[in-house]
Order: sequence, then C-alpha cells, then structure tokens
Amino acid sequence: MAIAFVVPCYNEAKRTNFETFKSWQRDHPEVSFYFVNDGSSDNTLEVLKNSFDDAFLLNLSENSGKAEAVRLGMVKVSELAHYSHIGFFDADLATPLDELPEFVKKAESGFKVILGSRILRLGGQVKRKWYRHYLGRLFATVASSILKLPVYDTQCGAKLFDSKVLKEVITEPFISKWIFDVELIFRLRNLEAINLNDYYEVPLSSWEDVGGTSLKWTDFLKAPFELWQLFMRY
Repeated sequence: MAIAFVVPCYNEAKRTNFETFKSWQRDHPEVSFYFVNDGSSDNTLEVLKNSFDDAFLLNLSENSGKAEAVRLGMVKVSELAHYSHIGFFDADLATPLDELPEFVKKAESGFKVILGSRILRLGGQVKRKWYRHYLGRLFATVASSILKLPVYDTQCGAKLFDSKVLKEVITEPFISKWIFDVELIFRLRNLEAINLNDYYEVPLSSWEDVGGTSLKWTDFLKAPFELWQLFMRY
C-alpha cells in the first residue's frame, strides 16, 4: 500500500524542520510527502528545493490560502495512479510524524476517511491553548450536529482519504477559506459510495500548539458564518 500526504507550506523556512520529514520518510518508504509552497514571501521554496526532489514539490506563484493549496496538492497527487490513499498534514508538526503509522493501519483495514482527533484525555499528551480547546469543542459540536456525523474533531491538520473517493470531491475549489475540512466532509457525506462505517477517527497520543501560525483568534469569529454557508450549500 502506497500513501501520500500533501503538506501546505506558507513562510515555513524558519518554522519547520523539513529534515524531520526527510529522515522519517527514509524509515517509512510506504509514505510519501508532497509539499506545496503557497506563494511564500520568505525562502521556503529554496529550502524545499534543497531538501526534496522537484517531483515532490508544487509551487504556487501567489498565496492562495491553505484550502486551495491543499486542494491543488491533492489534485496533483491524485493524478498519480499508484497511491491508494491521499491526505494532508500540517507542516508545523503539531501532529508528530510518529502518529502516522496508525493512519496507515486504518487505511490497510479498509477505512476510506481517517481523521486525526485531538482528544484531551488521561494518558494522552494533547497540549492546546485553553481558549482554542474550548472554542474548538464548541465549533466541533455544532459542526458534528450539522454534518449529522459523530465526529469529535473536524479541524485537526492530519487527515487521510481513499484516493478513488477523494478524486470525486476535489475537482472544484472550496467555497470555505477557514473551515475547508468541514466542507470536504460535507462533500464526502453526499457521495453514495461512502457510509458511516467508512470513517475512523484516530485519537492522537500527542499534539501540541506550535507558535508562529498566521491564524489569529479573530479568525475563529469567521467560522460560524462559513459554517452557515456550507449548511446552505450542501
């Protein structure tokens, strides 16, 4: 089984240790990483070119936002016939790469939609700022109700999909800029080829907020309006 993760990058030259991706992939040849430079204004593209083969890079000349960077990256990778599953993964490594073998196991078990889930629990090492945790729980509860899907965490930046199913839902740009994860799930829910038993949430053993993100707390205020748009659209 061959699996690929799209990694969107915007001004990540000093924030992300790309050598970590490189060394981890050497030990896990069944997993490939495809990096999308989303019109970075720093030297992210140069760092990527020095670290990875051009075949694993997609350069966007202008900043398109994470949603479109992820979509275009997945479209590119989906054109390669040899990947059974395609997903996306945040460059900041808030989700450690050591969590990915569990995603691979669930893909091998036949699940078509595999979602990382940041469940705050005893025995886990999920470290989030308190306001992000509570805002996230409120948002996820509302999103789950609207989706009619008992998903605990819609916004974790680690997700994996059956490539055949994914191709059907990434042909058009997302209308959502901030919560495209929810829009993607909306699109999947509208497919006849997928049902509730095809989903699996992987409880992450470790996750930690990483500083330097371009996301501001005021961006959380935009989520309810986008969620309403998605509800009306889908």
